[in-house]
Amino acid sequence: MTEARMLPISPTITAPAIQYKVSMPDLESHLFEVSLSVRVEELSSSLLQTSKKLDLKMPVWTPGSYLIREYTKHLQDFCAYSENERLLPWQKLSKNHWQIETLGVSEVIVQYKIFANELTVRTNHLDSTHGYFNGAALFFYIPECQKNHIRVKVISPLPDWQITTSLPRIPDTENTFEAEDFDTLVDSPFEVGSHQLYQFQVQGKRHQLAIWGKGNAEPEKLIPDIQKIIAVEAEFFGGLPYEEYLFILHSSSKGFGGLEHKFSCTLNYPRFGFRDREKRDRFMQLVAHEFFHLWNVKRIRPKALEVFDYEQENYTPSLWFSEGTTSYYDLLIPLRAGIYDVQTFLKELGKEITLLLKTIGRKVQPVSESSWDAWIKLYRRDTNSNNCQISYYLKGSMISLLLDLLIREKHQNQRSLDDVMRQMWDKFGKPEIGFTPKQLKSVIEEVAELDLGDFFTWYIDGVDELPIEEYLKYFGLQLKKDNNKWPDVGMNVISENNKEIIKFVENQGPAQLAGLDAGDELLAIDGFRVNADKLSYRLRDYQPGDILEVTVFHQDELITRQLTLAHPSPSCYQVVPVKNPTAKQEKNFAGWLGTSLDSI
Repeated sequence: MTEARMLPISPTITAPAIQYKVSMPDLESHLFEVSLSVRVEELSSSLLQTSKKLDLKMPVWTPGSYLIREYTKHLQDFCAYSENERLLPWQKLSKNHWQIETLGVSEVIVQYKIFANELTVRTNHLDSTHGYFNGAALFFYIPECQKNHIRVKVISPLPDWQITTSLPRIPDTENTFEAEDFDTLVDSPFEVGSHQLYQFQVQGKRHQLAIWGKGNAEPEKLIPDIQKIIAVEAEFFGGLPYEEYLFILHSSSKGFGGLEHKFSCTLNYPRFGFRDREKRDRFMQLVAHEFFHLWNVKRIRPKALEVFDYEQENYTPSLWFSEGTTSYYDLLIPLRAGIYDVQTFLKELGKEITLLLKTIGRKVQPVSESSWDAWIKLYRRDTNSNNCQISYYLKGSMISLLLDLLIREKHQNQRSLDDVMRQMWDKFGKPEIGFTPKQLKSVIEEVAELDLGDFFTWYIDGVDELPIEEYLKYFGLQLKKDNNKWPDVGMNVISENNKEIIKFVENQGPAQLAGLDAGDELLAIDGFRVNADKLSYRLRDYQPGDILEVTVFHQDELITRQLTLAHPSPSCYQVVPVKNPTAKQEKNFAGWLGTSLDSI
């Protein structure tokens, strides 16, 4: 059985010059076998016609996941031959660039294999239960021919497997699909296997939910909530910009993540994480986040991402808006959809604020720089990351919170960040024109009717502390800080392979000042063995200012250091109502979250 979207493009009547065939003859090998057929005389590339060489390149990253992933590291057994099965000379010019001699050849057939044993939303995975692949991690593109239509035929290894993708299927063909260009092919993942497929409608538009993997996901309960999220976001932006949409859900052992596409998304979630209420709420936030990307990122996107360069980093300082603002709304949307209540929203908001305020890197790295450096920092964390960097998801969501509250306070809830999003949709999303940082700032200022130069200088391009509590007070809320019940040592310790390993040392904290280092093996405090689980209990016997003797193995050398304990650090921040809120605070709160302060 094959299910696929038939819109919004119409397949070409004649077969395009670029065609792929994907097969999976040996599931346990985790190898996709790919065949590419190129009718070179039909290609429009003038470079190809004059040089008589066919250049093939594979992307090094995929849109939505800002890291060079070197997909060609999984490629093997490359070969090329002509239509009469004559081997063609070829050479590899760079890590992702192959060049094939085409003199006197009308068709080039390229064959290769891709190892696929990484189950994430941005890679490929093949085993005895399914084959999942992303275009950027599986297919070559031909420079100067990226606008050509491309066909893909999937050879199913088992008769009862079904093929699900957002690409339209070619009528009267077996498992053959067509992309209008390479960008669309990259943007259309395939799920092939024994997954369950569910159909539902929202606003007269067809939707599908494909679930792969065993677990406790209950589609009869998930789908109604997904429908609510779709409906709320559709109302937000004034309709759905598609005729059909596909959700692919991978129920995995411990994965978590999502990747947005123009007509679909892939979600990866722990297989037994759907029954517990808190975990299920987190899944619905993930759905809200990836679906919101339909507008913010897939259509409203920075100028630097308007045209993708698949060979190198695509730099933008605006991921704080593209991802961070989306993260703010993934907290709000389930509340607006009635999936959880305002108490849950404020609890989740408190978790985000806690994470921000416990990350020292917020004082070091501006969020615009975090956006720019996503390629080398966010996905490549090391033992010093928390000391020197901040996530543009996290701080971007908190900046979006401040902008929302700022606009609402000035305009008595008659305007909000919602209006910014709708203007960005009208100006840049609908015509799919990339925005510049200056244009983004201009739209926000226009909606707010404020000069936000200082705001951007301090909080987006600078590292000033975000005035979260100040802005919350306008809405009758405050931060309640809960401190740990033990003195602070300025390090995190975990049990790893029966050893107690120091994983993080806070900059200028007690552990660093004592000369301890990430990677040291913690052995004893004041001569007595200690483990990660019991460290906090041991520290309750001490007071701030006390000096401990800490014994560790440092690069296999036994050393003892003197560590001076600091005052307890905050364990968490809660967002709670102020005492005796004013009428204006109550009105502001109700206008923002749709309920009264008394309901908390």
